[in-house]
Amino acid sequence: MNIAPGKTEVSNVPFDQARVDRLMEDAGIDVLFATSKHNTQYLLGGYKFIFFAAMDAIGHSRYLPIVLYEKGGPEHAAYIGNKMEGGEHQDHPFWTPTLHAACWGTLDAANLAVEHLKEIGKQAARIGIEPAFLPSDAYTLIRKALPDAKLIDATDMLERMRAIKTEAELEQLRIASELITDSMLATIGWAREGTSKTDIIERLRREETNRGAHFEYCLLTLGSSHNRAASSQAWKKGEVLSIDSGGNYHGYIGDLCRMGVLGEPDAELEDLLAEVEAVQQAAFSKVKAGILGGDMIAHAESVLKASKVAAYTDFFAHGMGLITHEAPFLMTNHPVAYEGTYAAKPLEKNMVLSVETTMLHRSRGFIKLEDTVAVTDTGYVMFGDRGRGWNRGGIS
Repeated sequence: MNIAPGKTEVSNVPFDQARVDRLMEDAGIDVLFATSKHNTQYLLGGYKFIFFAAMDAIGHSRYLPIVLYEKGGPEHAAYIGNKMEGGEHQDHPFWTPTLHAACWGTLDAANLAVEHLKEIGKQAARIGIEPAFLPSDAYTLIRKALPDAKLIDATDMLERMRAIKTEAELEQLRIASELITDSMLATIGWAREGTSKTDIIERLRREETNRGAHFEYCLLTLGSSHNRAASSQAWKKGEVLSIDSGGNYHGYIGDLCRMGVLGEPDAELEDLLAEVEAVQQAAFSKVKAGILGGDMIAHAESVLKASKVAAYTDFFAHGMGLITHEAPFLMTNHPVAYEGTYAAKPLEKNMVLSVETTMLHRSRGFIKLEDTVAVTDTGYVMFGDRGRGWNRGGIS
């Protein structure tokens, strides 16, 4: 069915327009051309088309949602989506005054975007694009159709846009973390001697799904192994289990790690997890609005350096929200390849951090804690703050 472009009045821009306009001005951008799922979701106030939630490819092309936003001109905003999204608009209208629910691939979406830019007189504008999320055929079409336009990498500007969470976003992240934590603890309690890694991961998937979370992955170790992939390896009496899972709630990420043991933890295990916890607490002690991100990293690393487990333990912290690694970027290429551009900047209220300390012990295995904290004026609040010690397997 062909759906004609729709026109509505601007009713409620679902983001901090003044802040976004300021960020665009600082970046030298006149019009945003957002094409990633996470940024289109953010700019649309949380909307994501369910049909393409788990894939992009269709026919010979792929789904390419586009949100066009002119600095200071929300009345010129447009959303370009798939033909089936016309029904979504009928039930829950998009805020953008212009809607083109008409596309099946990248080129028809790019063509409509070009037409819209010409219609609002921005064919020679400074256009902010997402190079990593703009297919080459769509980029080539835009470059040829708008020869006078300047295409600017808007990646950093868009990351800054999402860095400070709203109260509603914090609640989504809190729920995601709570659901993932509950699911991991239930899974540890369910697993028994002889349960395989593959079965444990499948159980976690069901636990998260049944609680209303969207399961994304589980990285799991048993015993002395550091291999976190699914396999037939079975849990044995006295062995440790490390369960690290990522899932989301309405797109917002829950990403935590908890530890289990089949039986009672011995003195060595208690001591090793305490070393990990000491580094985590060192990092938490420096989380507060106004403190430099790099100072938090340096303090945690100094505590780890003085630890007896330093030779085989690593500390890492990163921002998170709609994706698992986003602003604030606190460490350079550790391990994900990006620059720690926020290390010399103060943490700000409502930033959200993942803080993780990982020990690769030769005989006792993979021992890790990963926590999610939101920055406040006086310190932090932790999401999913449970099960941070040794959780017993086979008790449910």
